[in-house]
Amino acid sequence: MATLIGEPATRRVGASLETEIAGERVELLPEKAMYWPHERTLFVADLHLGKAAHFRAEAVPVPMGTTRENLARLARLLKRTDAERLVILGDLWHSQQALAPATLELVHAWRTKYSSLEAVLVMGNHDAKLDAIPKAFALRVEDEGVVMGPFELRHHPSDQGTGAYRLAGHIHPSVTLEGKGRDSLRLPCFWFGESQGVLPAFGELTGTARVHPRPSDRVFVVAGSRVMAVS
Repeated sequence: MATLIGEPATRRVGASLETEIAGERVELLPEKAMYWPHERTLFVADLHLGKAAHFRAEAVPVPMGTTRENLARLARLLKRTDAERLVILGDLWHSQQALAPATLELVHAWRTKYSSLEAVLVMGNHDAKLDAIPKAFALRVEDEGVVMGPFELRHHPSDQGTGAYRLAGHIHPSVTLEGKGRDSLRLPCFWFGESQGVLPAFGELTGTARVHPRPSDRVFVVAGSRVMAVS
């Protein structure tokens, strides 16, 4: 892969891509997470735990086991990266209805298994609608704008900040790749601009929203089990 002058080098590490954000080496993972090796920190956004339970409570037929699958993917990432800290960039939970007893029990059992893991939640709009953040996940809750090293942690992307590089979620970014003829494919993506990066939604059943990056932005799509640079 050619590297433009002034553009951070990107290197493939298995199915992941290693690049530089805000002067720090990070790994973009096909599970739609970002790992910061220097601080052994794993970033995810928009898990929306319990979303399937919410829909079932509304009599909408959806697949079972989405929360279990989300937690299993998270467990595999923690094992593979050996992360000591998990940062959730908002919307850990989907709604008050999502807090079904079975869901909370599952989350509590998972968290007990990873009790030594430091977990931080940056409040998202769905989290803010809960009566209270459940204790099942055992985490520290922070408002948007908290700074961690060179990063300002947010849920909502913003044009204003502390001056640190902003990391956000919320919009579930995706881009459409055009093929020959009328073929096209929409894929979730990591979207990094000059002063802000947006992570793809980690959770199942979350959907995506098409974004329109600037020519100078860097975009990495998640294509099945691989991350690929497209701009």
